[in-house]
Amino acid sequence: MSSFSKKINNKILPFLSNDIGIDLGTTNTLVYLRGKGVIINEPSVVAVNQKTGQIVDIGHGAKKMLGRTPSHIVAIKPLIDGVISNFEITEEMLSYLIKKTQNKVSKKILGPRVVVGVPTGITNVERRAVQDATKNAGAREVYIVEEPIAAAMGIRLPIHGPFGGMIIDIGGGTSDMAILSMNGVVVSKNIKIAGDRFDDDIISYIRDEFKILIGERTAENLKISIGSVIGGNSRLEKAVRGRDLITGLPKEVIITDSDIREALSHSISSFLESIKDILEITPPEILSDIMHRGIFLVGGGALIKDLDILLSNYLKIPIFIADDPLTAVVRGTGVLFEKLNDFDSILIHDKDELPLQK
Repeated sequence: MSSFSKKINNKILPFLSNDIGIDLGTTNTLVYLRGKGVIINEPSVVAVNQKTGQIVDIGHGAKKMLGRTPSHIVAIKPLIDGVISNFEITEEMLSYLIKKTQNKVSKKILGPRVVVGVPTGITNVERRAVQDATKNAGAREVYIVEEPIAAAMGIRLPIHGPFGGMIIDIGGGTSDMAILSMNGVVVSKNIKIAGDRFDDDIISYIRDEFKILIGERTAENLKISIGSVIGGNSRLEKAVRGRDLITGLPKEVIITDSDIREALSHSISSFLESIKDILEITPPEILSDIMHRGIFLVGGGALIKDLDILLSNYLKIPIFIADDPLTAVVRGTGVLFEKLNDFDSILIHDKDELPLQK
C-alpha cells in the first residue's frame, strides 16, 4: 500500500472503527480510547466459579474478592510478570474491557484497531499469545509496542533523533529499564523487582517480626499509605490487623514507615544495582545525554515516597517522576495512533511473521 493510500485510510478509518490502546499490566490494565483519552483503569483480576467455569466478576469487583471467596470461587491474576499465564482468562478479560470501551461511544461498522503495550525482553511466543488473545477478544487489527517506548511517547520524551533517553517503568510484576534512541531500544533490562515484590516483602517482614499474617491488599495499602525509602523527620504509622501465627486469633499491631523501609531494603538495594548494571553497558555518548536529560520514572512504583531522591543521590543523575506516571504507557499508545504509519519500525503488527522462539 502506498503512503498516500495509508494517509487516506487513516483519515477514513476513525469513522469506521475505534482505536483502542491497552496497557496490559500484571496489577492493573488501562484502556485508552482515541478521542476520549484514558477511560478504563481496572485491576487485572478475574473471579471464576470453578464449579461452573463461568466468570463471576472482572476488575474492581474481582479484586475485592481476593482472600474473601468461598472455595469454589477463585480470584485469578491472569498475567504474571507482564505476560499471559492464563490465555483463556486473559482473553475473557480483554473481551470485557474492549466491549466496555466500545459501549462508551457510538457503534462503528468495523472492529477496533488495538495497540497493546508489552514488557521488553518477552519472547516471540509470549508476544504471539498477546496478539492472539486480543484478536480473539474482538480486535480487527493488533499492534504490539514495547512499554518503555510507549511510555516515552506518553510523556512526550523526544527519542526520535540521535539523542539518548532513559525510562524506568516500575509496574506490578516487573520493572522495565530501557535506554532509548532513534525510536528504538538501545539497551534494556527487565527485572522482577516491582510492586508485587514489594508487597511480598512487607508480608514476609510483618510475619517474621510481628508473627502476624496479613494479606496482599493490606500490604499494598501499607506500601501506599506509609511506605518510603528515605527516613524523614516525621514518623508515620498505621494499625494493621491480621492473624496471630502463635495463637491463631486476630491481632492488631502498629506498623511504622521505618518498618516498611526495613522490609523493602533488600529489594531496593537490588533495584539500584540493576540500574547501575544497565548504565555500565550503555554507550558513552548516550550516557552523556542521560546525565544531561535525566532519567524518567513511570508506572505505579514511581510513586513510592522519596524513590526519586534515593535514585538521584545514588546515581548522581537527575531523576524525574513523569506527570501521572500510572497512565504514561497507555497515553503513549494514543500518541502512536496519531501517526501510526510513522512508527512502523517500532510496532509489531498481527500480520507480521513472528518466528517461534523458545
